Amino acid sequence: MTIQAGKASWKFPIHGWIGLIFVLVFWWVNWSFDGLRTHWAFTPMWVGYCLLVDGLVFRRKGTSLLTRGWRAYLGLFGVSVVSWWLFELLNWRLQNWTYVGVEFFSDLEFAILASFSFSSVTPAVFGTAELVGSSAWIQNLKPSWRLKTSQPMVITFFILGAMMLTLMLVWPKYFFPFMWLSVFFILEPLNVWLGNRTLAQSVHRGDWRPVISLWLGALACGFFWEMWNFYSFPKWVYHVPYVDFWHIFEMPLLGYGGYLPFGMELFALYHLLVGLTGRKKNWLYLDLV
Repeated sequence: MTIQAGKASWKFPIHGWIGLIFVLVFWWVNWSFDGLRTHWAFTPMWVGYCLLVDGLVFRRKGTSLLTRGWRAYLGLFGVSVVSWWLFELLNWRLQNWTYVGVEFFSDLEFAILASFSFSSVTPAVFGTAELVGSSAWIQNLKPSWRLKTSQPMVITFFILGAMMLTLMLVWPKYFFPFMWLSVFFILEPLNVWLGNRTLAQSVHRGDWRPVISLWLGALACGFFWEMWNFYSFPKWVYHVPYVDFWHIFEMPLLGYGGYLPFGMELFALYHLLVGLTGRKKNWLYLDLV
């Protein structure tokens, strides 16, 4: 049958089935063997997750990130590498997480293998956010509180972001949570000033559906990241001051709160990079509602 954007196709696409197979096979591999295996099994498992979620979105909406443009979809993986290395750079100061098993690799090997693993972060979050955004309860949310985008407010956001970043870098033990806020507070104003797509455009109209979709999409991915990491090797572990209790997998319970603004940070990073490369046609590529 002919597929039209925005209309349910009533078919689950082949790439969704491929994704499901990848998830099941590499999940089993990653949890069933001893020794080093996650450095090569993690990436195909998460590529499978991305394809599976994309297939579910396509099944529900008749359109998805991959089917709207495969080149733009591949671009998400490249943007993801750049985005997550930014957080790794910030964590170099915070040391909120470290990697067990990194000693088996040279610095170059770790950088290459880690980049492959990081590449699935953005497509996974964006795909899951689109899936959440396609649900009836999100679609039926009515406009609510309007956060007006004025120049003084944008400047205030930027100053707050700069202050949070400074406090985090100077006193990481006390202000480590600002990692998950400062990046968005800095980049969102930059996108406003550069004329890029922003979440401010939605909340200015009282439409919080894109924000909620990103919150829940990142939180859902966070659950799977932490679950699949638990029996992995190599793996990451956390060293979070003051809140290192009530663990769900390796992550302290309160740490999951960081996934909510993380989705917005990825949104801001993506549209900043899209704007800087002049690919304006990609500004509306992400269809959150």
